[in-house]
Amino acid sequence: MLQCRFSLALLAALLAAPAFGQGARIFDGADLELGRKLIADNRCVACHRGKVGGDGSAIYRPAGRINTAGFLRGMVEQCNTELKLSLFPDEVTAIAAVLNRDHYRFP
Repeated sequence: MLQCRFSLALLAALLAAPAFGQGARIFDGADLELGRKLIADNRCVACHRGKVGGDGSAIYRPAGRINTAGFLRGMVEQCNTELKLSLFPDEVTAIAAVLNRDHYRFP
């Protein structure tokens, strides 16, 4: 199980690698309303509540795990892959942009 989590985290990092040096600019032009809708439609908050309890917000900013805008986008892509959501790249970016706006605030 740990190896699987590591592999998924590595995959997310590799997928986000081109975006690492760009900061939150990777979210420029993202459709925030689409991101908000996709978060609701895919029941992201309910999934996060199931993983961490409470209102689910404890999943944001786990100690040292998500520390760049590129890695945030990679983690959303990991959820997309793991849960077989079939989101398009612009949809993944839209979700990550909403999360950045509401929780992370990467410059």
